[in-house]
Amino acid sequence: MAGTGKSTISRTIAHRFREKNQLGASFFFKRGEGERASAKRLFTTLCAQLLLQVPALIHHVEMAIDTDPYISGKSLKEQFTKLLLEPLLELDQNEPTAIVIVIDALDECGNTDDIQTILQLLPDMQKCKSRHVRIFVTSRPELPIRPVFEKSNNHQCIVLHELSSTVVGKDIRAFLSDEFSLIKERRKLPSEWPGDDVLETLIKRAVPLFISAFTICRFVDDPKWLPKERLLALLNDPATTSGSQMDRTYLPVLKQLLAGADEGEEKQLKQEFHDTVGVIILLATPLSVNALAQLTDRPREMITNRLNGFYSVLSVPENLDLPVRLLHLSFQDYLLTTKESPFRVSPEKTHQKIALHCLRVMNDSKRGLKRNICGLLSYGTQYEDIDRQTVDQHLSAALQYSCQYWIYHLQQSEGHVSEPEVFPFLEKHFLHWLEALSLMGVISEAVGMIDMLQRAVGVSLCVVHT
Repeated sequence: MAGTGKSTISRTIAHRFREKNQLGASFFFKRGEGERASAKRLFTTLCAQLLLQVPALIHHVEMAIDTDPYISGKSLKEQFTKLLLEPLLELDQNEPTAIVIVIDALDECGNTDDIQTILQLLPDMQKCKSRHVRIFVTSRPELPIRPVFEKSNNHQCIVLHELSSTVVGKDIRAFLSDEFSLIKERRKLPSEWPGDDVLETLIKRAVPLFISAFTICRFVDDPKWLPKERLLALLNDPATTSGSQMDRTYLPVLKQLLAGADEGEEKQLKQEFHDTVGVIILLATPLSVNALAQLTDRPREMITNRLNGFYSVLSVPENLDLPVRLLHLSFQDYLLTTKESPFRVSPEKTHQKIALHCLRVMNDSKRGLKRNICGLLSYGTQYEDIDRQTVDQHLSAALQYSCQYWIYHLQQSEGHVSEPEVFPFLEKHFLHWLEALSLMGVISEAVGMIDMLQRAVGVSLCVVHT
């Protein structure tokens, strides 16, 4: 279940074992965070971290890389075997010690086949006799995951949403008490605020979801409002006592957007919400306010103003060049699945909108794609000789995002973007697009992207010319 505190537990376990010098490695999957939503960096990341914890592995990993320098691009099974399992099996067995590996939110890995492969490979770590390897995995009980666990008996399982409300309530009480103490101290509020009765009410409304308790605290502590007024508004909002748990968590936040607006203002606010927050929750990787302004072709001030009301569900840095992030994916889930709500986000239509934004950015005559976009002196310049600052100077964050993810959004739109909208771009900018991918260091992804494009809209690239 979303919001039960899985990632919080993972972070706590990782922190405690790091303090004991027993954390071997960790990887936190996160949907919508680029490479963190994919398994392609999982085993290489775990290997790199293990080398710091167990230096004796370095020699064996170096030998594996010398034997196959391209191992990082091979299948997950080959990476796991050559970079993790075989080096661990080669270690001296005289002094076995414990190593903990934490893998969080496995369900947020984008490829279901990769999820099953990972779960089938991990138990082989128990073959290592020189180290007692223990792996802590959190996940929602999604279909690709349940069958693998059901077929094996080499694990222990705790189902958070099956814990008694008494146990969960005790933990949420401790969390809310601590957070409200910090709010009181930070905002110079009376020691008796908010009172035991109010705290008990909030605890009952939050159980069994930690994300509800977390959102309550962020809502009340919004720096642009007075905490007493925010808490009173929350307690008096009917949405906090009716509907689903997710309704009670997120509707009060969303309804603040329309408070006091007339019919015309409501229409504008809803549209701005879908043009900003609706886009943010479906981005393949987070973008800054400045990049969002260019991508969506909306004024930066409008985006900043609209995001100001979502402090409790979004991380919006003061630096407008830093990415805006979701605080919890359950907010995305809620907006995509809520019924009959003006805040519901249509995934297909929004992906269509983002794909068309990307095409517009890449087609832009001033800041879009063009031949030799970085003004290099020689077409034979090697990638490693090109300064990253030069690339970022000539390819804005919005343009780089558009080049890397326009086909992904086109595919996710499920036919809402057609060949006539794509073909003119390919005719004019196909080679420029490949050049940009090369400058960005992701040209290896081009073949897969082209295959995806042809499946999505049936464009035959053999007729494309520039």
